[in-house]
Amino acid sequence: MNLTHHFLVSMPIVTDDYFSRSVIYLIEHNEEGAWGVVVNKPIGLKLGDIFDQLDIEFSDDALGNTEVLRGGPVDEQQGIVLHRPGHNFDATKNFSSGVSMSSSKDVLEALATGNAPDDCRVFLGHAGWEAGQLESEIADNAWLTDPASADQLFDTDPDELRNAVAANIGVNLNLLSTQTGHA
Repeated sequence: MNLTHHFLVSMPIVTDDYFSRSVIYLIEHNEEGAWGVVVNKPIGLKLGDIFDQLDIEFSDDALGNTEVLRGGPVDEQQGIVLHRPGHNFDATKNFSSGVSMSSSKDVLEALATGNAPDDCRVFLGHAGWEAGQLESEIADNAWLTDPASADQLFDTDPDELRNAVAANIGVNLNLLSTQTGHA
């Protein structure tokens, strides 16, 4: 089963700091492994901070106050921007799911000047799995999976995304326990 462009929703048994209560947009999944970005966890950094670090001028305070999200524990200094298709930058990949990914400085410069897609999310870092690791975690009930929706990714507040994706597949996460077995 290929889960490229699916959401992964962590189950209550996942207690790792990076992945507890997380939603991951899986960018690639194949026989060599998988990788994606956590799409619902702010890193405590604003986009204006990134602009300042990269000497990119911006004048829109609302844009500068946009939350940067923690994409995962791998390459935490690497920026990734997920956005709707239509804008191509130096390093853009367009996916059939209605999502594009850019990772070059020019996408941030376009954001700063208002010449970028309206719908986008900015991340630092990503998550990765070795061959067979994700499949094993899914078999151990660590993750729920659901085909990703660009509308849901961009139109749902990151704080509400985990419950919204779980609800797509009929799961109320508030009713799940971290305990297994029976009395």
